[in-house]
Amino acid sequence: MRDFLPADKARRERVLSVIRERYRAHGFDEIETPVMEEYGRLHAGIGGDNEKLAYNVLARGLDADGIRAAAEDPSALTDLGLRYDLTVPLARFYASHRAELPTVFRAIQIAPVWRAERPQKGRYRQFVQCDIDIIGDSSARAEAELMTASLDALDALGLTGGSIRINDRRVLDAMLAAFGFAESERPGVLITIDKLDKLGPDGVIAELRDRGASTEAADAFAAFLRRPVTDTAGFDADGIRARLPEGVADEVVDHLVGIGQAVRTARGDAAAPLVFDPFLVRGMGYYTGTIFELAHPSVSYSLGGGGRYDGMIGRFLGSDVPAVGFSLGFERLVDLLAEDAAQGAHAVVLVHDRDVPLPELLAAKARLVADGARVRLEQRPKNVKAMLERAAADGYTGFVSLRAGEDVSTLEPRPLGS
Repeated sequence: MRDFLPADKARRERVLSVIRERYRAHGFDEIETPVMEEYGRLHAGIGGDNEKLAYNVLARGLDADGIRAAAEDPSALTDLGLRYDLTVPLARFYASHRAELPTVFRAIQIAPVWRAERPQKGRYRQFVQCDIDIIGDSSARAEAELMTASLDALDALGLTGGSIRINDRRVLDAMLAAFGFAESERPGVLITIDKLDKLGPDGVIAELRDRGASTEAADAFAAFLRRPVTDTAGFDADGIRARLPEGVADEVVDHLVGIGQAVRTARGDAAAPLVFDPFLVRGMGYYTGTIFELAHPSVSYSLGGGGRYDGMIGRFLGSDVPAVGFSLGFERLVDLLAEDAAQGAHAVVLVHDRDVPLPELLAAKARLVADGARVRLEQRPKNVKAMLERAAADGYTGFVSLRAGEDVSTLEPRPLGS
């Protein structure tokens, strides 16, 4: 968990404002949910490994004897927990407010979440998530809207050239069935397949054998990984089928093709910025259909991702409702952006002598503010250069020098460094 100095906080807010503005332009409406949810909701078996990282809140009213009696049962010790993502709270929110919301609801959530991570570079215990979700639409239109809006946000931040890797959990399940993996061993097999980028084909096959996966299925998978593949340029049915074994339903392939066609048309690109990856897994247990990750050529890691989770809301509502979401990796985006790409509006330091009357000082400040500047008052110190360097580090771009009796209408900001 981190503190942010004024310049860092301003930089983060500027990036957030761009993301928020682009998402709102695409018809998404912002909501807010509490930072805590009920323990049972956060530990319902739908959050994957994140459930193990949840911060739980000790139940109120427990005395020492009660704590000792419940020491072996976390659900008896706690009744609330800090949210570890924004998807579980959204599902609860929709179940609670469905009658007040449109039939197809497009939500923005931008807020902090908490996970008991082991502190290391890029891993924080408190971090901001930027989510958009569409609830109530089972068609390819929902995924296409999410992807178009997210690519648009990336472009607006100056990170043009982004692409999206896409797969479907139904594709993965059909593939594993085609290779002969038993249904009971598939969750473990998917964990290993998810390491394909790191381990390579030989490493994945070796780990599957070490895990005790069925020999025939592992052999069939190994043969599939090592087969010659004729690459195709387009994100179309032929290109997708060429990367799959027999047995994947046409409706799944058609759904993926429909997403590609919609994104291509919306962005006016000759080729949709989508890449079919049959081994993309994403570990969240609540995904039921399409899954995707946002990539950019400047980095090797993903800048966001998401998927369809049609079964989650039904756990709270009693009837299934289609839902799909996309989350931008805000912390990664902030670190990736060039300093000048996140600069905000004109910010001025008004340096004044000690003897400037207060009415004149505030009149000068009011004029600069009216002209659209952000203004900080600084009494002239002995070392003006050091003060201006500090202001520049805080994100200020210019300064004005004011002396007693000076005509404020003639004040013109000068850039810092001049």
